[in-house]
Amino acid sequence: MKNFIYLSIIGLLFTACGSGGGDDPVAPANTAPTVPALASPADNKLCLDNTVVFQWNQSSDTEKDAVVYQIQVAKDNGFTQIVSNLDATSNLTNTATLDKNTAYYWRVKATDAKGLASAYTATYKFYTAGVAVVNHLPFAPALTQPLINSVLTGTSATLGWTASDVDTADVLSYDVYFGTANPPTVKVSDNITGLSTTVAVEPTKQCFWRVVVKDNKGGETIGQVWKFKTN
Repeated sequence: MKNFIYLSIIGLLFTACGSGGGDDPVAPANTAPTVPALASPADNKLCLDNTVVFQWNQSSDTEKDAVVYQIQVAKDNGFTQIVSNLDATSNLTNTATLDKNTAYYWRVKATDAKGLASAYTATYKFYTAGVAVVNHLPFAPALTQPLINSVLTGTSATLGWTASDVDTADVLSYDVYFGTANPPTVKVSDNITGLSTTVAVEPTKQCFWRVVVKDNKGGETIGQVWKFKTN
């Protein structure tokens, strides 16, 4: 009887000591690199040479993974007209020859060796100079409110944007188009100088709107279509 008790105790000890021996260590979670910071060309810059050198600052990675960068250059701030798309470069600079007398937009993101990417940087815009150009077109407007695909409550909505022009002395005005058709065709504001306008909305609708930016020398730039919903 005593031998049986001793054997039982020894068996329990072996079981207890071996219960966790086969567990694998938990690998630390991977985190994305930090968002790079754009350096040059600066936002709203007029580039006198159409061969443009793009520069950005290095991202950091918590796990010390190798980091590569993707740089996109486009003719619109929605990046549907991309003219240069460089993937997986470890450099912090890239050179592209672009059209003269044209507005461009650029951004960069970082990706680590495990494939996890940061968000894109904020979009910077610049203009390439033309030959004997007297006036440059305004840059495309940028959205401030409401956010794309947001859902609004109420009977009215405030539409907001920002805009700029490399010709800093130019006076800008705005036409706003709004409706439930895409693209919107109803002009709800004409030649306004403020950066917002309020429109009436109906419930359970998909709404579309865009802004046309005009300078006082006859130049104009049509913005992309933005959208939101009402409930």
